[in-house]
Amino acid sequence: MNLRCFGQPMCRSVFDWLRLATAVALIVVSAAAPGFAQAPTDDAPQEPAVAAAAPPARSLLQVLRAGGPVMIPIAFCSFLLMVFVLERAVSLRRSRVIPKPFVKRFLAQIREGQLERDSALDLCEENGSPISKVFAAATKKWGRSSVEVEQAIIDSGERVTNELRKFLRLFNSISTVSPLLGLLGTVFGMINAFNVIATADAMGRPDMLAGGISEALITTAAGLTVAIPALIAYWIFVSKVDRLIMDIDGYGQQLVELIAADARPADGARAAAKTARREKAA
Repeated sequence: MNLRCFGQPMCRSVFDWLRLATAVALIVVSAAAPGFAQAPTDDAPQEPAVAAAAPPARSLLQVLRAGGPVMIPIAFCSFLLMVFVLERAVSLRRSRVIPKPFVKRFLAQIREGQLERDSALDLCEENGSPISKVFAAATKKWGRSSVEVEQAIIDSGERVTNELRKFLRLFNSISTVSPLLGLLGTVFGMINAFNVIATADAMGRPDMLAGGISEALITTAAGLTVAIPALIAYWIFVSKVDRLIMDIDGYGQQLVELIAADARPADGARAAAKTARREKAA
């Protein structure tokens, strides 16, 4: 998995923009402070200090609008992430990829001599699970050497692996693009803030700079908020696919020892015991 997009160069650029935004905010506050922090005169009556009112709460739609146009593709990435996380969570269920009742019954019937080549193929086509596709490819080599049967399992396993890893690159892409979009929004926000400074006397008026600074920080936070779950989902699904592939390979080895011409029953029993131990440990 290539995570170079999350390497130090990007992190440094993001942190540099955050430091720049913080520096501009400090300049604004320090410039505005003298106008607000004047010492009271002796003639002026002393009034009790009043606690500052809390800023009004903003809705999610208001926050999205404050982030500027870059929030639209970030929101679209968030929608894609939610949809395909649900899709992969359903598609990569173990009961769908490796249905235990089918696998145990299939191997047991072959071990006991209750299935022939054609009936075994019919069972695999009827089941339609990813592991049944691997079993069907191996069954077509029934009675051949173990090398031919294993090669059929390897070829079919590669196709099944590609099917299981479908859409995982999308998670990696979202985790890469979302921070870049947030950084782009940060640049736009800082440009707006500096344009206000250049075109108006805004150094003593923080309200005129608040829009650009708010846009810069909101887009950065939104991009990271989408990218972090996308990267976590990518890691989780890649790990799950790897475990499923290992289990499919273990069951495939059992089938090789049962249907290959040069197979030894003892090897099939050892492969079954090894797979059982792996399942118990998982």
